[in-house]
Amino acid sequence: MHRVVLSLGGNVGDRLALLRQALNLLVPQMQLIHASGIYETAAWGGNSEAPFLNQVLVMQTTMEAEQTLDFIQNIEDVLGRKRVLKWGDRTMDIDILYFDRSIIHTDRLQVPHGQMLSRNFILIPLTEVLPEEIHPQIPLTHRELLKRCEDKLSVRPWSDG
Repeated sequence: MHRVVLSLGGNVGDRLALLRQALNLLVPQMQLIHASGIYETAAWGGNSEAPFLNQVLVMQTTMEAEQTLDFIQNIEDVLGRKRVLKWGDRTMDIDILYFDRSIIHTDRLQVPHGQMLSRNFILIPLTEVLPEEIHPQIPLTHRELLKRCEDKLSVRPWSDG
């Protein structure tokens, strides 16, 4: 079994329902180990408008890394993801943050996720589920990486009212 850490998020449609649907689509091929809370986050990257709902999941799978990427991209498509504009609005984005302790650099996949260290919307829920885990390339825990992150965009626990 492989441990895979995923970041999920979207800002189009019924954001909460889409997060739940994504989890339901993941579970047939993966076992849920731990889920962070859900966070509402300001749009990141300059090409999207509405706030996102984000969550980090720790899962186990028998799939290899590239199979996992194919699987999650299929889920994004099923949930209406349109790849039109980088960092644009989307129904669902699922990123592989970690795959075991592997370091993977291919044309299709970069693990650990290349942008995670500069994004509070990843580091905050990641620190919630794996606070003392050390990044495989940087000898710092998630808690320490979060303290050093310069991203100041709003990330707050989500509440529906």
